[in-house]
Amino acid sequence: MARLLILGGGGFLGTALTRRLLQDGHQVDRLVRRPVPRLGEFDRIHPGDLADRALLTRLLGEIDSVVHLASDTTPGSSIGRPVLEAQANLAPMLGLLEILQSRPELPLLFVSSGGTLYGNPAATPVSEDAPLQPLSYHGAGKLAIEAFLHAFHHQNGNPVCVLRPSNLYGPGQSLRDGFGLIRTMLDHVRHGTTMPLWGDGGNVRDYLFIDDMVRAVLLALQHPQGWQRYNVGAGIGHSILDVRRLVESISGRALTLETRPARAGDVRSIVLDCARIAGELGWQAQTPLDQGIARTWAWLENQPA
Repeated sequence: MARLLILGGGGFLGTALTRRLLQDGHQVDRLVRRPVPRLGEFDRIHPGDLADRALLTRLLGEIDSVVHLASDTTPGSSIGRPVLEAQANLAPMLGLLEILQSRPELPLLFVSSGGTLYGNPAATPVSEDAPLQPLSYHGAGKLAIEAFLHAFHHQNGNPVCVLRPSNLYGPGQSLRDGFGLIRTMLDHVRHGTTMPLWGDGGNVRDYLFIDDMVRAVLLALQHPQGWQRYNVGAGIGHSILDVRRLVESISGRALTLETRPARAGDVRSIVLDCARIAGELGWQAQTPLDQGIARTWAWLENQPA
């Protein structure tokens, strides 16, 4: 039985990961900023954030691995606000690394972003060795954190694994402004409201079902070694209009869009090459997009209006 600390454990991925870890017989400590229900006897919830150095110091002395999921921004929320990325995400991570220097053997897993780091690559699918050229401040913040993590591993020796997921979706995802296309589309068709569309709908993304992402995290936690970076995606690209057609077909309802000018920070096309994680950890996505959307829609229809 391992004991894991999940930073940002109250979010979409944190909740799904906690549920699976508890099912597998592990103990989980979750740092959360908002009240969340306990998921089991060995789910320990700690209200607070990364600024609480005393709490972090105590928890880091008691656990076997750290999973960092906390993020206070989205690509849209930090448009025109580069300082927000530094204050909300980068500075808290650097504070964590200072505390972790006293635990050089403790593995750290950081969930970065496969959808924003590569900008508009010359060709897709894009591998981990492709140039990193983010177009958004959100992506630039993730890149800065990865650079500090590499320096931290080099200086301190902690095993560090960076996962770069594509666009996550699935049951349990909350509605968040400017984030989560599939969840947003399903909410609009459910309520018959109009969804704003930034650009012409041709932007292509790689969509990953939440269960597949949880499996990737579990495999990475089972193999802590050195410095690792893995793309985690379905490896298949779908445009926004492709997703719209699937949502309409699965829900049986029309989705009305209101076209707005494209945003400078939006990537035009990104699909991830996941050969490295397949070869080294034996992981690959298992949920086709239509099945994943159908499962998400079935879950959403059972939620309060």
